[in-house]
Amino acid sequence: MPRTVKRKEYPLSMRLPEADIAIIDRAAALRGRSRTDFVRDAAVRAAEDALMETAPIRMSPAGFKAFTAALSEPGTAVPEMVELFERAAPWETGRSKKRG
Repeated sequence: MPRTVKRKEYPLSMRLPEADIAIIDRAAALRGRSRTDFVRDAAVRAAEDALMETAPIRMSPAGFKAFTAALSEPGTAVPEMVELFERAAPWETGRSKKRG
């Protein structure tokens, strides 16, 4: 009696121009990944992003009221962020280190 084995992987085939393959291979090499792993990860990440953009956010009327109330409150400064934005960038101060 033959055993039924549930398939865990499915093939995906696509035709790409040589220039696309070259840039994918270059990026995959920079990441130390195979072309297949690189493309799979990129495709899954793009799919997750697309799904998250369309996922509805549900909350109770009381939760929505609390959410809008929180958005209506004045912002509070975060000291570390204030310091960061007040700090001059290295290229603005002339203190940037030149490597050569």
